[in-house]
Amino acid sequence: MSLEQGKTPRDNVEFPKGAVTMVFDGNGGARMVDADSFAGFRAAHGSPAFAWQHLMRGHPDAAGHLAAIGLDEFVTDALTAEETRPRCTVHEDGVLLNLRGVNPHPAAEPGDMISIRLWVEAHRIVGVSVRALDALEGMVSAMLRGHGPRSPGDFVAKLALRLADRAEPEVAELTERIDSLEERLLGEDDGEARAELASVRRAAILLRRYLVPQKDALLALEIEELSWLGERDRAHLREAADRVVRLGEELDAIRDRAQLVHEQLLDQRAESLNRRMLLLTVVAAIFLPLSLLTGLLGINVGGIPGAQSSWGFLVVCLVIIALGSAVFLYFRKTGMFR
Repeated sequence: MSLEQGKTPRDNVEFPKGAVTMVFDGNGGARMVDADSFAGFRAAHGSPAFAWQHLMRGHPDAAGHLAAIGLDEFVTDALTAEETRPRCTVHEDGVLLNLRGVNPHPAAEPGDMISIRLWVEAHRIVGVSVRALDALEGMVSAMLRGHGPRSPGDFVAKLALRLADRAEPEVAELTERIDSLEERLLGEDDGEARAELASVRRAAILLRRYLVPQKDALLALEIEELSWLGERDRAHLREAADRVVRLGEELDAIRDRAQLVHEQLLDQRAESLNRRMLLLTVVAAIFLPLSLLTGLLGINVGGIPGAQSSWGFLVVCLVIIALGSAVFLYFRKTGMFR
């Protein structure tokens, strides 16, 4: 079966919910073809042409279709696994590559990254994802406009770069949020700031959890001795890995800055608590001798000074005021209020 009967390229393509099949001429050209003809694709001897088919793992016959196009059980199980982490595994003359992309849904959690599993050979690529990803949509549109990959390695590099491009706004947003938190650090009410800080730290940790292993997967592929991986492909893979490395470094910086802000918030809270405790201590220290005096005058025994005098209460009040003022001035002179 041949792939010569292709569909007419369009400038804008709606990414199908089922399978996407494309054939590339190795010179930047690409066209969409019938999905059922992927299994029969054969590139001419010496031709740089290759084909790509992308499936959704949730399709009920996804595993059966992967087996029908000639993939062995090891590859099929890896492409349809429930949970994956970014990795690069060489199997015969092909590579199993797991990447992660940011979930474009506005309500998605930062750690809810969509996995893309790839089986890459010299003349064909099989991709599987759990959900649709806007990076793939944009990539398909660019391919149909004449910006297709020139080799399977170039395909992987372009995809990795697009995934990094989609992750950059998320990292930039985290940077802006930590900047805002640092500006609000001196505010009186830090309750909201602590909640925001926890959210930023969690998002940075979850994004870094997948981006750093993704860098390792791309670098591992770049150094593998594969017959279909050329020097140009390796250079593009290094570029994609460098982009992911930069994102990882920015996430590390965000995490470190969040830790510093957290420590400053704790110091600010401790300082506020210390000021309140100092105030309570000074008040207690001022009223301690006054309480002693009033306690002595209030005992129910004879001989209390001024008990029979009409000026007794006034004298006691003046003594209390004088004693309290003396204690207050003493504490102020010794620096207790600083």
